[in-house]
Amino acid sequence: MPDIWWKAHPHDLHRLVDRVSSVYVERSHVDRDDNAVVVINKRETVRVPAAMIAVMLLGPGTRVTHQAIAVLADSGTAVCWVGERGVRLYATGIGPARGAGLLHRQAWLVTRPKERLAVARAMYGMRFPGEDVSKATMQALRGREGRRMRDVYKAESERTGVPWKRREYRAGDAFAAGDDVNRLYSAANAALYGISHAVIVGLGASPGLGFVHTGTATSFVQDVADLYKAEYSVPLAFDLAAKGLVDERDARVGLRELIVRDKLLGRIVDDVKALLTPQGVEIPDVEANELWDDQTGTVAGGVDYGRDDTPDLVREASMGEDHITILGPDFDEPTEGGRQ
Repeated sequence: MPDIWWKAHPHDLHRLVDRVSSVYVERSHVDRDDNAVVVINKRETVRVPAAMIAVMLLGPGTRVTHQAIAVLADSGTAVCWVGERGVRLYATGIGPARGAGLLHRQAWLVTRPKERLAVARAMYGMRFPGEDVSKATMQALRGREGRRMRDVYKAESERTGVPWKRREYRAGDAFAAGDDVNRLYSAANAALYGISHAVIVGLGASPGLGFVHTGTATSFVQDVADLYKAEYSVPLAFDLAAKGLVDERDARVGLRELIVRDKLLGRIVDDVKALLTPQGVEIPDVEANELWDDQTGTVAGGVDYGRDDTPDLVREASMGEDHITILGPDFDEPTEGGRQ
């Protein structure tokens, strides 16, 4: 059994499948309190169990301290800086993965057309259970997916009685586009992207190396999220619209509840691993300080290979003469009468 989280080994505390989905923060101050993260605003103060969440989404008006980021990183929680309503992803911090094995595997697959096509077909195959897609072209699969989604929209509209015309989306401000159900769908998708991104980064894969999508820093995030939209985002958007719950927060909270209920986080972890690794093959998440070698594959890092007398001597790294370090002044000590 793992130790308390701030003393646990990385392989113990980085089990994504055991975590709650996400925490979204807006117009608040995020700081560290002992070994926890605390979110403070004018209305309330909330302590966040960092080791039990997969991703913290930092929205507009949020300030975060260096110590807060440090404790989130130590606990293996991914951090994403997002735009208003959580729709846009601006940046993401490093995830809990320590090795590059899965990343190397993903890069190998995505740079070989035959292997890339096989993974893309597998992704589409997950949306068409029981159907053989092993010989389908990408053009045919895109057409089938388009028809499938139109059928899903129509079925949900008939089920809930909410009218549906077409999908409307505006890049950069997706929540503002279309009618209520379109906006709710965009908001739910934004949360789904955040969770998918957290899993991908947490496993050590690349968000940008997509198999169906390509050309953006989150191509693989879109690939993964698309696997679950018809099952989660679409029905949720129609259900909320039917109830008159049309705020983006309703979609975000609603999706979070579904993720916890169905343990979707663990499912995404399993699906990503199954797509990127051969059946029965485990890629260890082990941090290794190695150097690439064209003859032997790899050699040990941290070795001074330029010294003839002691070729295996490991020397402490130096910043060098050209490195510039800028340090701010020490904080003034408070006086008895208050701040100086």
